[in-house]
Amino acid sequence: MPNERESDHQSAKEKHVNWLVDRTGITHTQARELIDLLGVGSPPSLLREALLLAKK
Repeated sequence: MPNERESDHQSAKEKHVNWLVDRTGITHTQARELIDLLGVGSPPSLLREALLLAKK
């Protein structure tokens, strides 16, 4: 069973996933993969990369 810290991290990750999907139209899977690669520390970088993915 995940501890509270892991649960908070997953919740924050899902908020970023939903934000990227809403802003760019990429899939949830693509958003999760981007976050796994770049982390959640730089939203502008996430947005830039998600927009590039959306153009494909």
